Amino acid sequence: MLLKNTYNEFVKILAKPRSYLGIGALTLLIGIILFAMKADGSSFISFVTSSFEQTLSFNGNILNGNLIAFIILQMLIVHIPLLVALVTGDLISGEAAMGTVRMLATKPISRTNIILSKFIAGAVYTLILTIWLGFLALIVSKWIFETGDLIVLNSDGLVILKSDDILWRYGLSFLVAYLALLTISTLSICLSAFAENSIGPIVSTMAIIILFTIIGSLDVSVFDNIKPYLFTTHMASWRSFFEDPVPWGRIQESIIILLVHIVVLVSVAIIKFNKKDITS
Repeated sequence: MLLKNTYNEFVKILAKPRSYLGIGALTLLIGIILFAMKADGSSFISFVTSSFEQTLSFNGNILNGNLIAFIILQMLIVHIPLLVALVTGDLISGEAAMGTVRMLATKPISRTNIILSKFIAGAVYTLILTIWLGFLALIVSKWIFETGDLIVLNSDGLVILKSDDILWRYGLSFLVAYLALLTISTLSICLSAFAENSIGPIVSTMAIIILFTIIGSLDVSVFDNIKPYLFTTHMASWRSFFEDPVPWGRIQESIIILLVHIVVLVSVAIIKFNKKDITS
């Protein structure tokens, strides 16, 4: 019954125009970045490497598909949460807005399984969005710009990764990025359980992301104790796979914190929906 209901929930997602809006917007944004890099990417590379050219000599195909994929991830990973929230933010509140929540709650399936089916359907949509991001960012970029070594600039300086040591890093980084986006999906579904319209959960999700991001960026000691536990602190953990050596301990900590957020948010949504009054 859970599987059948999950299928029905996913069909509902596919029936909404906004579901394709997210994929279309992602395609358009990446297309613009690829076009800009193809047209004038050398100027961008010169700007980044100018401070190192006095001590280092750069040869070979620096502007390659691996670098373009990293740039795309860096630029878009903070915007994709909005595309996720647009779809998952009304999975429960949309039922209330259309007046179908009573029929939903009287199905021969527990309310807990109803929430789980919506969560799974939202997770599948988020996975599709992440896979599409990976295809455009990595596969298409390599097709246009070919492959090569990856130059990454981080807080420790310049890191150069060989082309044959990159693919596994991207694979794991997309998995962690998906986990971060899944946290956003779960947050919007949880907020949806408290709302009667679709706009509230979407706006609230983005407001929470902005608030947590601001708290994480403020260099104020009063926030030091809570920063490590904010999910926004770990949304960029995918970058850690492009350090040398890879900080596995820090990545594991980020994964655990994101998973805890997901479990807690799903639990809150289940508790709220089980207590929901469908008679009014």
